[in-house]
Amino acid sequence: MLGWVLGDDDRAHRLLALTGLEAADLRAGLGDPAVLGSVLEFLSNHEPDLVACADALGVDPQAIVAAKQELCA
Repeated sequence: MLGWVLGDDDRAHRLLALTGLEAADLRAGLGDPAVLGSVLEFLSNHEPDLVACADALGVDPQAIVAAKQELCA
């Protein structure tokens, strides 16, 4: 999912701006549930990106939302 988000420059910049994360934080936090939760929350909060990401990955959008809820619980 992170790869999909970062695949578009505008979306990547929006992720960094809205989450307060830096590019180095993303690289260092690939295995960190808090960082991954932030990315999933970013997607969950913008339905067009949520649906587009889910379509690109071949998953139900609700699966992304459920993963976010699990990581952010």
